[in-house]
Amino acid sequence: MNANDLLEPIATAVHHALERREAGREIEVSVDDITLERPKNRDHGDWSTNIAMRLAKRAGSNPREFAQEIADEMAEHPAVAKAEVAGPGFINFTLDAGAAGQLAKTIVEQGAEYGKSHSRDGIKINLEFVSANPTGPIHMGGVRWAAVGDSLARILEATGADVTREYYFNDHGAQIDRFARSLQAAHLGQPAPEDGYGGAYIAEIARDVVAKYEGDIDALSPEEQQETFRKIGVGLMFDEIKQKLHDFGVDFDVYFHEDSIHESGAVARSIDILRERGYVYEKDGATWLKTTPFGDDKDRVIIRSDGEPTYLSGDIGYYLNKRERGFDQCLIMLGADHHGYIGRMMAMCGAFGDKPYYNLELLIGQMVNLVKDGEPVRMSKRAGNIVTMDDLVDAVGADAGRYAIVRASANTTLAIDLDLLAKNTNENPVYYVQYAHARTCNVARKAQEAGITGEQFDPSTLTHETESALLGALQEFPGLVEYAADQREPHRVARYLEEISGLYHRWYDNCRIVPRDGEEVEAVHHSRRVLNDAASQVLRNGLGLVGVAAPERM
Repeated sequence: MNANDLLEPIATAVHHALERREAGREIEVSVDDITLERPKNRDHGDWSTNIAMRLAKRAGSNPREFAQEIADEMAEHPAVAKAEVAGPGFINFTLDAGAAGQLAKTIVEQGAEYGKSHSRDGIKINLEFVSANPTGPIHMGGVRWAAVGDSLARILEATGADVTREYYFNDHGAQIDRFARSLQAAHLGQPAPEDGYGGAYIAEIARDVVAKYEGDIDALSPEEQQETFRKIGVGLMFDEIKQKLHDFGVDFDVYFHEDSIHESGAVARSIDILRERGYVYEKDGATWLKTTPFGDDKDRVIIRSDGEPTYLSGDIGYYLNKRERGFDQCLIMLGADHHGYIGRMMAMCGAFGDKPYYNLELLIGQMVNLVKDGEPVRMSKRAGNIVTMDDLVDAVGADAGRYAIVRASANTTLAIDLDLLAKNTNENPVYYVQYAHARTCNVARKAQEAGITGEQFDPSTLTHETESALLGALQEFPGLVEYAADQREPHRVARYLEEISGLYHRWYDNCRIVPRDGEEVEAVHHSRRVLNDAASQVLRNGLGLVGVAAPERM
């Protein structure tokens, strides 16, 4: 029995208690009004609600007395072993062992669907993340968004959302020109331009451009040669970025080219729409967007006096493009240096008549540093002065690197200890969780060999305190996934998996699933086999949500 199964009987009990009070007869209560939480101290029960305190005054009653009435009625429910009033009016419920244990079979039956919901059915979400310029390997800031963004997409999809992963391909700026000049300089054996890019990868890409070009690249004029390095070099760099992301478990549905926003006239059209809405005006020869009515600290220039569009103008056209493609929510993941950008973007959203922080949401991520031998890793073998995805994956592998990133809140600076992640010990969080899953699979194999299939499942036999604790945590998974989606916090899933792993290991140490030689196989062993498989399923489902493998052997 899970929390949702308790909501209806609690609501019924509240209604009955209200009906006995003249003052409370007009109070309507639904399951949506009731909040259930897990008590921090498990001695206080499996679930707790404060509904009596919230309604007592409107019902014309003392909170504790009102809570006692509800508790007395709930105690008669077949799935509730005990209902007690605590403090000023909390109601704590302890589930019947059989009712609590039934959850294990439910999880096994639901399989990969356990933890999913339909709360976001029909909602189309555009999730834009990474979007690194194709001028070099992905640095650690982009790696963080690769791991967090893809995990968030998986979590949102688990709640029913239709998610499109989108990569914004910046091929419209001065950075691309500097990249082309850097490639050309490397080919000619010249130093990188002062504002250009260095690193061994530049020479590699330059050689690849020459090999791919059909003809003699040295026969071209300097301008033609630079354009050739730009056109072919950007394509090669971007192909490499896509391959590296794929190897990291991240693939995108859409690669959106910035150039298309300007070439299609989308920027001009979006400005016309905002002008018609009364939020665009001319001043000092420039075109301005009126953002102060929506909380921005000043209005923003969108077309400079020389006719050149500002960066914000591209964002305006791009946002309109997303909304016209049918997306209800546009989520954009940005680096730590973009905090000052939130106000103007939300103002732009409001100027279109949309709802800021719903139709448009910006998520800011902090920096990631790699640490080895107690010291920060500051240089990349290939990229020079930036640390890249390759440095992380080469050191610890994609799974460990990805998990280490996802398990930390994205809005905190993160230091990843490469030495720790290389250890096959419980100190290493990804090893700890993956080993727990592998152990569940090993237990299942041994149980099967012993003829313990779970067919004689009797949930009332799962009475050990470690079984109660494990079952209690397993039933939190669907709510945890929903909360992680609501808060845009994939790290909640990873930390939960570590909690489940710990509870599983403690249960394993205390309760035998396979009896010793000479002992009879009893119903409790079948029941524990089902609980083992339920824990295995939740670990597997959770690891899937953060894009990390669930190995069956280690």
